[in-house]
Amino acid sequence: MDDTEAEDRADALFHALADRTRRDILRRVLVGEHSVTALAANYDMSFAAVQKHVAVLERAGLITKRRSGRENLATGEVEAVRSVASMLGELEEVWRGRVARIDELLATEEPTGTSDGE
Repeated sequence: MDDTEAEDRADALFHALADRTRRDILRRVLVGEHSVTALAANYDMSFAAVQKHVAVLERAGLITKRRSGRENLATGEVEAVRSVASMLGELEEVWRGRVARIDELLATEEPTGTSDGE
């Protein structure tokens, strides 16, 4: 995967996770497989709206769907969630490196404004 593809993947993942309903759907399907119909019963919105949320999660690779008779069953993709955690870990490392550099700079600076008794 090249850098552009990786960035597009990150955009899709974080877009999918930016909505609280989608995060809730993801939590539910990570625990176990659910039909889209059963998921829709949990929300005060139309079935079509829930289907759209599921489609966003599926495009991002956070869930997979399979057909069983007349039902679409959704399952959470743990590896996709791990990749989000990994991305956040990388960002945290960048931040920690910056904080460490600031701490080093502050430690090497001479204190100013102190009186030496004169």
